[in-house]
Amino acid sequence: MNARIDRRTGRHTLATSGAFRAAVARVLGGTSIFFLALLTAPAAQAVVSVTDDRGSSVQLPEPAKRIVSLAPHITELLFAAGAGERVVGTTEFSDYPAAAKAIPRVGSSALLDLERIVQLKPDLIVVWGHGTPEAQLDRLRSLGLPLFYNEPRVLNDVPRDILQLGILAGTEPQARQAADVFSTRLAGLRSRYADRRPVRLFWQVWEHPLLTISGRHFIGDVIRLCGGVNVFEALPALVPAVAVESVVAANPEAIITTTTDAADGSDGLDTWRKLPSLAATTRGNLIALDADTIHRASPRILDGAAALCEQLESVRAGR
Repeated sequence: MNARIDRRTGRHTLATSGAFRAAVARVLGGTSIFFLALLTAPAAQAVVSVTDDRGSSVQLPEPAKRIVSLAPHITELLFAAGAGERVVGTTEFSDYPAAAKAIPRVGSSALLDLERIVQLKPDLIVVWGHGTPEAQLDRLRSLGLPLFYNEPRVLNDVPRDILQLGILAGTEPQARQAADVFSTRLAGLRSRYADRRPVRLFWQVWEHPLLTISGRHFIGDVIRLCGGVNVFEALPALVPAVAVESVVAANPEAIITTTTDAADGSDGLDTWRKLPSLAATTRGNLIALDADTIHRASPRILDGAAALCEQLESVRAGR
């Protein structure tokens, strides 16, 4: 999904409140007055204005020149929108495209170095609404820095997000082109797999504890695109914990997880290999996909979607 479900935590620590406030005062100085004026200025004076995924209007007096991205998939969206050169800070694991590896780090999506963010003097911070703790977002909001919330829920949100970020960065022509390319490819996948026979599947996010996704998760839309049926689609939580017994009772035709380059080479599916009575095990439908593409709500999600669709086609062919 990444989006991606971050299995690792950052190493940065928060500054103490007194030291942090002092750092803000040193770095921002009179600039804080500018941000206060920005927030209170009439909308008509704003050169660029968009509505983010929380329904808030984000207004800038001019296109953003210094952007901080607080999630790997956001970094990819900014590069796709033609704004990669404007990204002055990002989080750990922002490794795509290659140019993103050289961008200074400001922590992880779970633990931010707020003093470092202030030192970068951003005129826009793009945050992952689902992946950044609300307490840290409150600290960012208290600085008066413009925040754009990104929280895609379905595949159609990706081209919209690319275009919005392009507007904020003043790179709308490049963003619109990238958004159109994504939409065209997505339409092709929908057309190809729209009438395929359903495949009931269990999506394993993590092995211990055993986590899955509900139908409200971004990956849920990818599953539906490929003609899959998530056996835990109706659960209320976005990433619920489930019991092995519940999976056995559901008896999915396929079990799917994602992997990175694990040091031990494990794909996390050994639990199911030990249960030969499962339909997924009996039919050889224990599937591991690349985590970076399927977990990130960026243009590369369609690479992950295409891989999932092909795997489900193999499941159908093996019936």
